[in-house]
Amino acid sequence: MDAQLKELIPFLRDRNPQVRQIALSNLLGQTPEGSPHRSIFFNDLGGSGLQKPKETDIIRDLKLLCRDQLAVAHDAFRALVNLSDSPLLVPFLSEPAFLTFLVSYILNADAILADLASMLLSNLSASSSPCAALLTLKVPIIPTPSSPSPFLPTQSRSGTCSAPVPYPSGESRDILALPLLIDAFVEGASIDPSQDRSSRKRKGELHFLASVFANISTSPAGRAFFVTARPTDPLNPNSTNEYPLAKLVAFTEHKDTIRRGGVASILKNCAFHTQAHRAILSPDTEPVTVPPSTVSAPGVDALPYILLPLAGPEEFDLEDQENLPSALQFLPPTKTREADSVLRLTHVETLLLLCTTRWGRDYLRANGVYEIVRGAHMEETVDNVSEHIERLVQLVKGDEGPETADGSPVSVTATEKQEDSDDEDNRIEEV
Repeated sequence: MDAQLKELIPFLRDRNPQVRQIALSNLLGQTPEGSPHRSIFFNDLGGSGLQKPKETDIIRDLKLLCRDQLAVAHDAFRALVNLSDSPLLVPFLSEPAFLTFLVSYILNADAILADLASMLLSNLSASSSPCAALLTLKVPIIPTPSSPSPFLPTQSRSGTCSAPVPYPSGESRDILALPLLIDAFVEGASIDPSQDRSSRKRKGELHFLASVFANISTSPAGRAFFVTARPTDPLNPNSTNEYPLAKLVAFTEHKDTIRRGGVASILKNCAFHTQAHRAILSPDTEPVTVPPSTVSAPGVDALPYILLPLAGPEEFDLEDQENLPSALQFLPPTKTREADSVLRLTHVETLLLLCTTRWGRDYLRANGVYEIVRGAHMEETVDNVSEHIERLVQLVKGDEGPETADGSPVSVTATEKQEDSDDEDNRIEEV
């Protein structure tokens, strides 16, 4: 059977699109993990001895077919999404030319298959090398101020994303891709999926970009990107400064699990950067800098967005109500907590990480964290989440001892005076 399937590979380059489609549709079924003949896509990829791994015809063809007409491109993207769980493919799918196309395609508001492209980028970002590449990647764009979309990513052109007519006359320039991806992600959240695709401002919802950003934020350099002030408008260096994280925090209660889960992970990962705690928590009326940068931007004001998924319909007395951030005061009786226990745990771990600095603990004490997590603990049914809430309460309600009076960081890997502080069950890790 392997031999028969391999006979289809040359037809992926046939001049007739119907032939390409038939060949690809027969190969697509072998791309998911566990498929009996999946090995045909990985044969000869590994190299041998001192020989560098070499891209095979079938992988090169699948990458090219992502630019084909709709039916062919759809199956090509699906095939690569299925295959990209293998580390063998990562170097070939994250090489500069294809990565630039992939990101440019996602950025183009008219890209019909942008959601599939986002899934592929999400899978690739699970490896560290594509994440590092995305942090520095620049894509060529032509500004289009008079069009609905502010720019045209010139490398996005394909059968499912045709060039505008007339073609923009402006000069192409290279722009850092990550701020543009964040803006596209924010815009994708406003898309109504029930609306006809042809009438949407952006064809894709781009929920899977949340996973891309979460994966990037697992590295110190990635975290630094999200908490380093930069112009709000990536195309206008003179626009007001903003922390990229500030554009993302609002999605912690989004209806899509991938989107809100990815944003929860970004918040948690950024909380490992203790020098950014003041910027993460401060209100947006207060300018804050994150060392070593000297550029200030309004605070992210993330606490309400961390607490809202943990909040229920409880009623508080007036004194407790006044301690809460305004977004959590007088919540309706229909308010529900985050249904996913993994995401509830992520938010509690974020709060624990924010407790590692004295300033963070004081801020959480003064802004109703205890009142919210007390109600969450009463309703919690998962032991691990309950245990983390108890550790959080000890830090928030406990007195500051002489060892922390000077603002020295504290460990949150275990409760106070607990001997098994290195226990893996208590260790908080990047996600």
